Amino acid sequence: MKKIEKIRIIPLGGLNEIGKNMTLVECGKDIIVVDCGMAFPDEDLPGVDYVIPDVQYLIKNKDRVAAIFLTHGHEDHIGALPYVLRELDVPVYGTRMTLGIVINKLREFRLDKSAKLMQVSAGDTVKIGSMSVEYVHTNHSIADSAALAIHTPCGVIFHTGDFKIDASPIDGDVIDLPRIGALGKEGILALLSDSTGAERPGHSMSESRVGSSLNEIFRRADKKRIIIATFASNVHRVQQIINLAIQYGRRVAVSGRSMVTVLEAAMQLGYTTVPKGVLIDIDKIKKIPPEQLVVITTGSQGEPMSALYRMAYSEHKVVEINEKDLVIVSATAIPGNEKPVGNMVNELMRSGAEVVYESHNEIHASGHACQEELKMMMGLTRPKFFIPVHGEYRHLCRSASLAESMGIERDRILIADIGDIIELDKSSAKIVGTVPAGRVLVDGLGVGDVGNVVLRDRKHLAQDGLVVVVAVVNGSNGEVLTPPEIVTRGFVYMKENGDLMGEVRDLTASVLSRCAKVRQGDSAFNAKNRVRDELDKFIFERTKRKPMILPVIKYI
Repeated sequence: MKKIEKIRIIPLGGLNEIGKNMTLVECGKDIIVVDCGMAFPDEDLPGVDYVIPDVQYLIKNKDRVAAIFLTHGHEDHIGALPYVLRELDVPVYGTRMTLGIVINKLREFRLDKSAKLMQVSAGDTVKIGSMSVEYVHTNHSIADSAALAIHTPCGVIFHTGDFKIDASPIDGDVIDLPRIGALGKEGILALLSDSTGAERPGHSMSESRVGSSLNEIFRRADKKRIIIATFASNVHRVQQIINLAIQYGRRVAVSGRSMVTVLEAAMQLGYTTVPKGVLIDIDKIKKIPPEQLVVITTGSQGEPMSALYRMAYSEHKVVEINEKDLVIVSATAIPGNEKPVGNMVNELMRSGAEVVYESHNEIHASGHACQEELKMMMGLTRPKFFIPVHGEYRHLCRSASLAESMGIERDRILIADIGDIIELDKSSAKIVGTVPAGRVLVDGLGVGDVGNVVLRDRKHLAQDGLVVVVAVVNGSNGEVLTPPEIVTRGFVYMKENGDLMGEVRDLTASVLSRCAKVRQGDSAFNAKNRVRDELDKFIFERTKRKPMILPVIKYI
């Protein structure tokens, strides 16, 4: 058997960006995948629902892909699974809570029966060819999170996943620092470390402190209905809210599809306990006095389709916000979501509600390690090479600086990009090439069919609008049979711009008449181009706008 002298690490997502985390580890003929996440679109992607990694390299090498290993159940680590499993028939390993969320997601895509889901627990090791993948318990803002110690013939690759070091977690199950330290003593070849919190000094706040802050808010809100928005996957936070509701004699209703789905899974798996009679259907809340009710909802990021957003803008089918409401946004805005969250808070306040949000109170604890925790991880693992992951470029650079401060030499730190091939052996690590990587856009049922041209057109329409010119022309002599019809959308209000529309109509007829005299090549094609070019020039001169111009010429 040929001795394996090198291994390769290939990130396909999660570097120089927030979300769509995915990393490949190649050892000999085997490829394992760590996480399979998605990202939410930003303002540069109008109409797009989700963004997933480009996995054409995996598809090309599907015979070598042995398994997918999940660190935890957040969307940015599992969200692309339904799309990837359509292409790859491989087992998916994850902890109990992680797979509980995954199975519900796969059920929506009718993949729950065919998927090979393999449950593991912290401390378990899975053998894959010449590699062994060990699950190590960590703390994060979701239950059952884990780091992965990937044992290879060249050494151990330690992937932290998303983590924090919480000395007083809600479930009492602290991060397994002894095992991480033991691995460090045995020798770790490379540390791939979560960098999302690398800019924040000190230590991350414990989730138990959030409970204390919420308790104080519950205590003073004795005459108000309490509405709390948080991440659906943070079952420990949801459990604390339920416990407080019971303590203060309140019933609990849940709003938002993902919140309902995750809570059901958490209750079935025993991660959340709700006494009988506490939960009520959201449709029945009007029967309960406001001061005896807590509504737990999605929408902490200001997502337009979320439950809290619909409440804020008076679009929710049951909940109407008023001065008797206390709304708590128990989350930090993900980078890029600050504006929609701010707008939503404004609307809630306009409706008369009192709004408590993270910047004013200790009502949210990040799930990501801050600088001192990151340094502790580096000190425990003592890696030969350091590769920051999970973050934008500034996060990766800050994480690299922390590694230097911990004594890791600069030439042993690699700041990579998605698609880079990082080749390691026992004494060296370097970027030796690239594979295809990037983003695939999901829009409705379409996966990857929205490309740069479509996005350019959407942005064009959003910025300057559309002008449609419809003309009927005699096919034999090119005569314009009826005055051209002009339709605009998002350009000008036609009733108030009759003179401009008349000039557009006359110019279109003039151009078509001139084209009829030339009659060369594909006359319909040439006429459309001439109409588009001349109208584009004319409209810009008159309005300093450049709408999309769509000529429709019918020859009869």
